[in-house]
Amino acid sequence: MNAKLIIAAAFCAAAVSACCNCGPTPFPEVSDPIAITSGPHDHFFASYFGINSWSPDNRYVTVLETDANERLVEEGEYATIALVDLEDNNKLIPVAKTCCWNFQEAAMCHWLPWAEDTFLYNDLRDGKFVSVILNWKTGEERIVPYPVSAVTQDGLWAISINYARLRLSRPDYGYAGGGQEAYGDVSWPENDGLWVVNLKTGEAKMIVSIASLKDQMTQMTDPKGLAYFCHTIVSTDGSKIFWLARTVENLDAQAGFVSKWQTTSFTCNIDGTNVRRCFPDGWGGSHFNWKDDKTLAVTAKWDDKVYGHTIFTVGEEEKVKHLGPGILDFDGHCIFSPDGKFISTDGYWNEYFYRSWVLVRLEDEAVMPLGSFYVPENYRNIYSRCDLHPRFRPDGKQIGFNSVHEGSRQVYIRNIEWK
Repeated sequence: MNAKLIIAAAFCAAAVSACCNCGPTPFPEVSDPIAITSGPHDHFFASYFGINSWSPDNRYVTVLETDANERLVEEGEYATIALVDLEDNNKLIPVAKTCCWNFQEAAMCHWLPWAEDTFLYNDLRDGKFVSVILNWKTGEERIVPYPVSAVTQDGLWAISINYARLRLSRPDYGYAGGGQEAYGDVSWPENDGLWVVNLKTGEAKMIVSIASLKDQMTQMTDPKGLAYFCHTIVSTDGSKIFWLARTVENLDAQAGFVSKWQTTSFTCNIDGTNVRRCFPDGWGGSHFNWKDDKTLAVTAKWDDKVYGHTIFTVGEEEKVKHLGPGILDFDGHCIFSPDGKFISTDGYWNEYFYRSWVLVRLEDEAVMPLGSFYVPENYRNIYSRCDLHPRFRPDGKQIGFNSVHEGSRQVYIRNIEWK
C-alpha cells in the first residue's frame, strides 16, 4: 500500500468537501484509540472481525482473556469470556470459560436479540464441539449441539462448519480436542460441509456438501490433500451465505505446514440452493462483508495478479468492481459502515511491522488514514498474531479493534462523529 497516495487522496477529498456543500459525503471525525481492557492479562474481542460485540443496549462488550501467546492453543486450554462494562469504568466481568477458541476468531460470540442479556459462544462439552446460549446475568445456559461459524442478525439461525477438519487444514482457525469427526483421510467428504442450525430448537441440516463442489474447486494431485469450508457470513436479511471453500496439499498436520493452498469463493441461498461462484479461476478470496442482502466486499486476487478490494452483487458477478486500484491493492479486513457509504479496512504488517488502517468513501473511493499500529516481536507468531479485526457498533457511533501497539494484546474503541 502506498502511504503517499493514501494521504494525498484523503487531503484532496477533505479539500473538495470543504469547498462545496454539495460535494461527497464528509468523512467522520474519529477519536484516538481508547483502551477498554488492560494488563496483566491479554484481551481481545470474543469473535471474528466485522461481528458485533456490543450488547443490544451498547453497555457491554464481549472479550476473551488469556495468558497464552506465541503458539497454537492447546487441547483443553481455557480462555475466560468476559464483558467490559462501558458505563462502569470499563469494569471486566468474567462470565464463562471455553476451550473452543483461537486468536483469530476467538470463541465466535454473538449476541442474541431475541433473549435479554444473552449471547452464544462455542465450547467443548462432553467431548463434542457445541455452542452455548448463555444468559450471563442468571447463569442459565442451553446447549446447541453444533459449533457456530456465523449467525443471522435476528439471532434465530446459525451456520456451522467442521472445526476439527479446520484444525487439520488451517490450525490457527480450528479447535483442538476432537469434538467433531475430522474425516482426515477423505479428500472430498459427502457428509461434511455447510450446516444451517435452528438456534431455538437445536435442529440442523447440511445444505451444501464439500463433495458437491469438487468440480467447481481447485483439483488436487496430492492423495492426502483436503478440501474444506471456512469463513462464513450471512447477508443482512438472512437470505444468503458467503463462504470460502479451500483445498490444501502437502500438508503436515502436526506442524500445520501447507505448501499449496487454493481458495474459491461461493454464495448460496440460506437453504443451500443457487450455489454460485463469485470469481473466475485464480481470484480466490480472503476477507469479506455483506453490505445488504445482495452486495459484498471481498478481498481477492484481482485478475489472478495482486490482492485487492472488490465489490460485487450476487447474480451480477461479472460486473465485479476493483476498488481503489493502486491504493487498496492489499488483503484487508474489509467491513461496511452501518450506512453502507464507507468501508473500513486494515492490512497485515509491513516490513517495519506496522499495521495500516484506512477508511474508504465508496462514492469517490477517497481514502482517510485511521492510523498505523506497531507489532512487537512477541506478537508476530503466525498462530497467535494480533490482527486489528475492526468492527462497527451497530449504530455506527463507535468502532472497536484489537491491538498490541502498547506492548500487550488489548481491546480498543474509537468514537465516531458522522457529519
